Amino acid sequence: MDENQTEVVRDFVLAGFSQIPSIETGLFVLFLFFYVSTWIGNVLIMVTVASDNYLNSSPMYFLLGNLSFLDLCYSTVTTPKLLADFLDKDKLIPYDQCIVQLFFLHFVGAAEMFLLTVMAYDRYVAICRPLHYTTIMSRGLCCVLVAASWMGGFVHSTVQTILTIRLPFCGPNQVTSFDVPPVIKLACADTFVIELLMVSNSGLISTSSFVVLVSSYSTILVKIRSKEGRRKALSTCGSHLMVVTLFFGPCIFIYARPFSTFSVDKMVSVLYNVITPMLNPLIYTLRNKEVKSAMQKLWIKIITFT
Repeated sequence: MDENQTEVVRDFVLAGFSQIPSIETGLFVLFLFFYVSTWIGNVLIMVTVASDNYLNSSPMYFLLGNLSFLDLCYSTVTTPKLLADFLDKDKLIPYDQCIVQLFFLHFVGAAEMFLLTVMAYDRYVAICRPLHYTTIMSRGLCCVLVAASWMGGFVHSTVQTILTIRLPFCGPNQVTSFDVPPVIKLACADTFVIELLMVSNSGLISTSSFVVLVSSYSTILVKIRSKEGRRKALSTCGSHLMVVTLFFGPCIFIYARPFSTFSVDKMVSVLYNVITPMLNPLIYTLRNKEVKSAMQKLWIKIITFT
């Protein structure tokens, strides 16, 4: 295949949810609500953690604030383009923009996977080694672990992007979701080896991280003997497990299998690209008395100053 053929595809077409304009408009309003809610919830958590001395000095809430920032970034990578496409008949995305979007999607997504693993380790130390918690989970170590999460995401995304841009695209150009698999399937070349490498990369990271997280929380429950201790552990770790399941479940479904297309792939993609970043603040605040108390104090301060 010559070079000119590999450069035929300049734009990809994002398949819409519906061809009926009224439905597209309704979906625009719905997803705009999701996106605004994501911003409000995550910014509120970040401001609350930063403004409260106790939360700001706690390793768990320091990591939670970083998770909220990652959720904002993750949602912003894809949702604005999705909203624009609801109002655009062509729904085109240039090849270069598509590659950039995929890079940042995997960059932030992998960083969030690693950060959730760090948060599980934080809960393990807090519950199983409470007397040494502040010594082990120092602010310096927390900063190093957060930086390592970002670096891990960058390395992972760089590998994914290099594998993608080396492929020729000269045939169909309609993609069904914001993920790498639908784009790879459009390449006019044998992608078996590339798919295998990507499954080994993304699939292995998501599956192994999920196993480590579940094992960590299971170890916590096994080591705690008293009913009261287990109740507190379940209260603390329950929200983490909900976030982990919502985030890792769809990722494993998409990336830990051969790159074949299913009708539910688009909805699964929407779940962890749009819905999960919105739900994380609700899950953490509704089940956390300390965060709710700090938010109330912050609200009182705002009312007082105004």
